[in-house]
Amino acid sequence: MANFTDEKNTLMLISLMKKHGIKKVIASPGTTNVAFVATVQQDEYFEVFSAYDERSAAYMACGMAVESGEPVALSCTQATASRNYLSGLTEAYYRKIPILAITSTQHLGRIGQNFQQAIDRSIQPVDSVKLSVQVPVIHSEDDEWYCNVLLNRALLELRRNGNGPVHINLTTAYSMEFPVREIPKVRVIRRIGFLDSFPTVYPKIDISKKIAIFVGAHKKWSNELEEAVDEFCQHYNAVVLCDAVSNYKGKYRVMYSLVASQRQYHSPVCDIDLVIHLGDVSGAFILSSVKETWRVNPDGEIRDTFKKQTYVFAMEEEVFFQRYNQLGKDYVGDDSYLRAWRIECDKFNQKIPELPFSNGWIAQHTAEALPKKSILHLGIYNSLRHWSFFDVDESIMEYSNTGGFGIDGCVSAALGASLVTDKLVFLVIGDLAFFYDLNSMANRDVKNNLRILLINNGIGTEFKNPDNRAYKLGSLANPYIAAEGHNGKKSKNLVKHYAEDLGFLYISASTKEEFLKKIPNFVSNTPKEHPVIFEVFINTEDETETLHILYNLETSVTVSAKNLAKSFLGDSNIKKLKKILRK
Repeated sequence: MANFTDEKNTLMLISLMKKHGIKKVIASPGTTNVAFVATVQQDEYFEVFSAYDERSAAYMACGMAVESGEPVALSCTQATASRNYLSGLTEAYYRKIPILAITSTQHLGRIGQNFQQAIDRSIQPVDSVKLSVQVPVIHSEDDEWYCNVLLNRALLELRRNGNGPVHINLTTAYSMEFPVREIPKVRVIRRIGFLDSFPTVYPKIDISKKIAIFVGAHKKWSNELEEAVDEFCQHYNAVVLCDAVSNYKGKYRVMYSLVASQRQYHSPVCDIDLVIHLGDVSGAFILSSVKETWRVNPDGEIRDTFKKQTYVFAMEEEVFFQRYNQLGKDYVGDDSYLRAWRIECDKFNQKIPELPFSNGWIAQHTAEALPKKSILHLGIYNSLRHWSFFDVDESIMEYSNTGGFGIDGCVSAALGASLVTDKLVFLVIGDLAFFYDLNSMANRDVKNNLRILLINNGIGTEFKNPDNRAYKLGSLANPYIAAEGHNGKKSKNLVKHYAEDLGFLYISASTKEEFLKKIPNFVSNTPKEHPVIFEVFINTEDETETLHILYNLETSVTVSAKNLAKSFLGDSNIKKLKKILRK
């Protein structure tokens, strides 16, 4: 009976090599790669060859891969052994030969600390490999997920865009234990191109799966793409889950954030069998109860947002949906899943009580008042989060700087949009983000179609929200973490004078009554002679209370019990208990 290493990252690599069809291995002698070599030589799947000269091994791999038409793996130890691969890998790079160079390494912290044979392999010559990844030892669930993503990405790259060499720097703990009797099964991620066979969404006899298209930040949709998505949803009984900046406006749109954000209740509609992931970074709640995800994007990159990805489709979204519409043309779908989501959304919208004067209350009373065909920019985090709870007219396009997710340029982004359109451009932004980008208001080209809704609470309210790490610090977080007290300490004159001196029309409100009285003028479609800034003064305590209310609109016994257990035991003890119960 075979005896395999207990090093989890090595076992994961070997398991994935089998899934990706890599069976030929050329091993060079050494200590650091003992766990890998001793395991593959005992697994009947692999064909292992020996070469004590790494330079020769790399060229042997080139000849072997070309002749067999298969990828070939190399394995070497620490120190300069790996350097001798470079000439052969350069050959493979220019000839597009799929060679997998696995260099074993000590803990990366030893590099540069005068440890024997600890050399830096973090950067490779640009024409030696297509991709180089550093794979750590696995200690936690996050380590395990990260290693899985890295290894899948590396192995997929071997055959991508005409093949080529890839480097994996595999960290070892120097374990000499070989107690494992079977290579574990791990998640494999596959890349699908336009000419490849497409996996089935579900067997014809089973159309009970819950399928959702999740859309992160997305540019304006073409009519053709929207129609293709609508047809897909019709065939497969699917929905399109959106946040404020998804910009899908079709009939299957669901603003899911309010339902999914509940802390004391888990809705059955959130238990999803397959998520088709479109777009870029989302500012809304990431669903946790998902069985499988497929990523669709022309870049063909792994983006494992839900930690459940199994496929990446390297193609335009429209092509993907057209293909599946053809494959599913005989499916007679219904809209039961859409109706279930709509029922849940309506239920929670009706549960919202009178909210405190806050960003959430402002979004609730402004979203439907925005003029049709306008453009809405949202600051991160707080504004984007609250405005994802409430829907705007389908003709309104929404954007936020979710790419880098920083507060740097929210005003500038809205300003830039306003300069190239005659549509009204609205920006909702908090005070720290506003003052961070204040100089952009002084741009000489500012047009009168720009309207800024400034939510001024005098603090970085993100750090006062219940789900932020700093929340439990209370007032201790205020002076440095939440940067309280800057920018005039909620001065009623600072922004007013600055804005008016720059030619803005300035209005303000400090109560609900004042806001409701002035908001019609702010959102009016009637052209104005000047750009407008509407400064609204609120308290961070009301912001915190609003989020607490919106997150706890309903309670279920099961979720409440889980939360109670967490509060008593803590996350670390909960994880330990789960491990014990699984044994």
